[in-house]
Amino acid sequence: MQKVTAAITAVGGYVPEYRLTNTELEKMVDTTDEWIKTRTGIEERRILKGEGLATSDMVIPAVRELCAKRGISPEEIDCMIVATVTPDMVFPATANLVCDKIGAKNAWGFDLSAACSGFLYALSTGAMYIESGRYKKVVVVGADKMSAIIDYSDRATCIIFGDGAGAVLLEPDTEGLGLDSILKSDGSGAPYLHMKAGGSLYPATVDTVTRHMHFAYQEGKAVFKFAVTEMADVAFQIMERNDLTDKDIAWLVPHQANKRIIDATASRMNLPTEKVMINIQRYGNTTAGTIPLCLWDYESQLKKGDLLVLAAFGGGFTWGSILVKWAYSPQAT
Repeated sequence: MQKVTAAITAVGGYVPEYRLTNTELEKMVDTTDEWIKTRTGIEERRILKGEGLATSDMVIPAVRELCAKRGISPEEIDCMIVATVTPDMVFPATANLVCDKIGAKNAWGFDLSAACSGFLYALSTGAMYIESGRYKKVVVVGADKMSAIIDYSDRATCIIFGDGAGAVLLEPDTEGLGLDSILKSDGSGAPYLHMKAGGSLYPATVDTVTRHMHFAYQEGKAVFKFAVTEMADVAFQIMERNDLTDKDIAWLVPHQANKRIIDATASRMNLPTEKVMINIQRYGNTTAGTIPLCLWDYESQLKKGDLLVLAAFGGGFTWGSILVKWAYSPQAT
């Protein structure tokens, strides 16, 4: 009996129209376009504007595009996992809301919270459902409306984050076109990257709102130091575990948090820039959305059998890497 693996068979994405440029941010906080580009690599980020619009409003077009590309109906989806730290509401899950709005009547789903590593955690989880033989079509989404939890008077965070959503479809495969993962976490990193209020520890009160406790907080130097080491190391570890060298890897698909962290990861893997997916200059850090949005942007350049290394680092701390053997070429879809 052939081993069943989980292959990515389609990709969808969505970014809002509004572009928040570095020039605009110069008017909001003490910063410059040159400083932002030098420190982060970001030139602009997309922001979801409009009354009553939430994370699900970005997920819906991404999943609809994915279904159209694959030629399937939303009713064929068995399960949906939405990785996000900005759900529409604490409950019900954003996945449930999306399934309802797109007509995925036969799907069940849930949200997964692992900050910037969320998509990797969700992809690994979704793959297990496929590999078990129980489900045939699992949609894995990474999406965040970070503008909802960013203080635009805080230079440490407002220059970095943007809004966006990306989605992939997982289906069974018997050609070995699956994935392998290394996932890690360390809760001692919580003080350096978190949103203090809004949970059961500090429920919303006038005091928590006044003290800006419902915004993302980041201690940049501590996070950078940990991320630049761990993300690079885990990407190298997934290569070692699979007996691969830099020549075997077609693409590094890194979390788009900071261009310097991306460069350090590529250097650790001995990969040239032309093998690294980069769109941070256009979207900034969309948290769980970065990696699937890279796949969405670069899909036309991918070929069946390509080996991709996905790597991320996020609040928690959480980090990890996934080796993906790509399942299709664009012309074959």
